[in-house]
Amino acid sequence: MKKVKVQQLSVEKFHRYGSYAQMINPCADATGPKDAEIVFFRDMVQQTLSDSPSFSTCFMRPRPMVITVGEYHDFTCEVSMPLDNDALVWVAPAGAVTEVPVDDIEVFFVPKGTLLSLRPGVWHHAAFTPNDKDVNVMIVLPERCYATDCHVAEIPADKQVEIEF
Repeated sequence: MKKVKVQQLSVEKFHRYGSYAQMINPCADATGPKDAEIVFFRDMVQQTLSDSPSFSTCFMRPRPMVITVGEYHDFTCEVSMPLDNDALVWVAPAGAVTEVPVDDIEVFFVPKGTLLSLRPGVWHHAAFTPNDKDVNVMIVLPERCYATDCHVAEIPADKQVEIEF
């Protein structure tokens, strides 16, 4: 079984898949002094949507760290944020393929409270928990996108990818 190592999230490594921002204790521009009683950090991550945004939660329990299925969306970005635990998120580049490009999979360690925005076409699927704790991940997509713009592909057993953490 092919193995892929988890890497730290960085702009240089992640930019081909989308963007991200640490939403808790951000290092971002604020509308006023950062030591004020109320501080608004503006425009940290953008998401292009074809319809009204829907906010959902994906709950994951600890499970074997093997990538067995992938998905992508043709017309929208998918935003996600681990809420109560860190997460391991895998991605692969968008392309004109109908099966998950397993040789191009990368896995990133995403600290809780970090918002990711995946570009249209980027392969991905449910996050993994890096420890023995459950994780709730907020997902933002256009309403019913999972039914109208979601391409899913199972990965054959002999091509599945194990995450090394």
